[in-house]
Amino acid sequence: MSGRAPRRRSRNPGDLRKHVLGGALTVLALSVLAAGAYVYATVARPPALDRTSLCPVDGPHSVSVVLLDSTDEIPDIAKREIRTMLVDKAETLPTYELLEIRLLDPKLAGGRLIFSKCNPGDGSDLSEYTSNPRLAKQRWMDAFRQPLDQALDAGFNPAPGNTSPIMETIQRIAVERFTGRAVEDVPKSLVVISDMLQYGPDYSQYTGDLSYDRFRASSAYKKVQTDLHGADVQIYYIQRLTGRPINSVDHIRFWAEWIRDNNGRFKQASKLQGVG
Repeated sequence: MSGRAPRRRSRNPGDLRKHVLGGALTVLALSVLAAGAYVYATVARPPALDRTSLCPVDGPHSVSVVLLDSTDEIPDIAKREIRTMLVDKAETLPTYELLEIRLLDPKLAGGRLIFSKCNPGDGSDLSEYTSNPRLAKQRWMDAFRQPLDQALDAGFNPAPGNTSPIMETIQRIAVERFTGRAVEDVPKSLVVISDMLQYGPDYSQYTGDLSYDRFRASSAYKKVQTDLHGADVQIYYIQRLTGRPINSVDHIRFWAEWIRDNNGRFKQASKLQGVG
């Protein structure tokens, strides 16, 4: 009949597939963008670091201090052992933990500082969405790992002295590194690499017995009291040939008591190889 409207032709199947595919691609693109935005928003970004220390500007996440006693020559085999231990410690140091190395020096309270930096991270745990892992690795090598090697090279040079103020140096370390609100709640540790022979005008372990009672009765007892603020303390014991044989078991027992008496936690003592 002439009055009937013409029937519409059905849409081309090819056009329909194009529209469906285009819609699917649009949804996929939006999903990828949403996922990227979510990752960017939720992945923790590195904190701002101090350029000199490489520590977060609001303070390190933990503190580890190494006190190396080179007032007497260290046996070569012990030097190798110490170096291996310190390199291992540095390479496994948690990100943003401060590693500080000091040399026992009777002329300097608190010892001579030869290295003090936080581990900035080597980039292995960083997201490429929010950071630059390659740049982080290079910074770790240039600003942390290589300076550590240089510090260790200098650290083994003997620094002779007429006294051996081990307790006084630890006391200053406790005040400078373990005290204050910035480090109040962070883990703390102290590694002492020494023959542990305290020698000063008020108390000496070269003479007399190694009992804690003798030390407690000396005038040095109050002078060197400190607060280690719960720091874990580990001793690497350098064995010495002295005019009077030292009973190493009694000696370590003395230091374990001194550490506990000053609010530290004695973890262990390990004898280094060689005798000097």
